[in-house]
Amino acid sequence: MATDAIARSTRKRDPRPTARRGVVHRNASSAAQRYEAMLTVLMCFRSVINSMRRHYRWVERRCGVSGAQVWALAQIEDSPGMTVGGLARQLAIHQSTASNLLEKLEQGRLVTRTRDADDRRVVLVQLTARGRNLLQRAPRPKRGVLQEALLELPAARLTALRNGLALLNRHMSAHGTDRSTILSDVIGSV
Repeated sequence: MATDAIARSTRKRDPRPTARRGVVHRNASSAAQRYEAMLTVLMCFRSVINSMRRHYRWVERRCGVSGAQVWALAQIEDSPGMTVGGLARQLAIHQSTASNLLEKLEQGRLVTRTRDADDRRVVLVQLTARGRNLLQRAPRPKRGVLQEALLELPAARLTALRNGLALLNRHMSAHGTDRSTILSDVIGSV
């Protein structure tokens, strides 16, 4: 019996209280769950991007222009005489990116750009007959699969997604990433 007491007293003991050990175990479990959730979200992002790539490739094979260009043409069709800045807002891109996009469309004789008669600083964009014909044979949805899927979400879900992605962008920015990169550049559609 004395040897049992000696053995117990010489055994290394965990200095943390028993309750603390339980907390550590729960935290480890919580960390594992967060990691699994992160992997699931990452797989969802990959699936979204791969779906967009497939759609944009299909559009390009069918029309000879990128999905982003078809979306731009559709926006111009919906608002004849749109300005470059207006197109940039409609596509959620920087104005210089919109200008580059329009340059390609103009080279393909799909749009024309003209100066506004009243304010020569303003550039107006119109579809050409060739641009309208291309849009008629363009696959649906003209905006793109992601854009349509987002529009189909209930308003509350879309707002929650926007807020969550804004927070994600802030966290990524804190790690030195460039938040100004647009998704179409990432997937190579423009």
